Amino acid sequence: MTAMTMMPLAQEEEPNNFLVPNGTIIVETIIIIAVLIIFFRYIVPPIRKAMHERNEMVQRSLDESRAAEEKFRQAEQRYQAALAEARSEAARIRDAARAEGQKTLDELRSRASAEVAELRAEAARQLDAEKDRVLADLEPRVQDLGADLAGRVIGEDAGSGTTGRKGTR
Repeated sequence: MTAMTMMPLAQEEEPNNFLVPNGTIIVETIIIIAVLIIFFRYIVPPIRKAMHERNEMVQRSLDESRAAEEKFRQAEQRYQAALAEARSEAARIRDAARAEGQKTLDELRSRASAEVAELRAEAARQLDAEKDRVLADLEPRVQDLGADLAGRVIGEDAGSGTTGRKGTR
């Protein structure tokens, strides 16, 4: 029995050899192909579609970002141009104000100089008039004092001689 029992074991081992093709490998291949067909037909297209939509969304975002960056640069340039124009306008206004202030200052100085010259001329006229009046007042007194003094030195009364002179003048 042992020989027989061994034989059936040897016979049973042959069909278990996985290298010998039998119908299972073909069925397994058909199942794998069916799974791959289902996978590539029903699973991959939505994934590709989602990836394509995502790529388009990313591309749109990049394009919008570039457009926004370009708009920002243009706005920055317009801002810089407006700022430069405002600075030049401010400088022009400041220079005009300085020129106007200098003109007003020069005008006020010339008016003040004219007023000072007028005041000096008026003061000189007043001084001349006062000098003439004082001289007119003092001249007879000085003549009287001179005659008195001369009479004392000489010893005569010079008052009588001076009254005659006053009358002649």
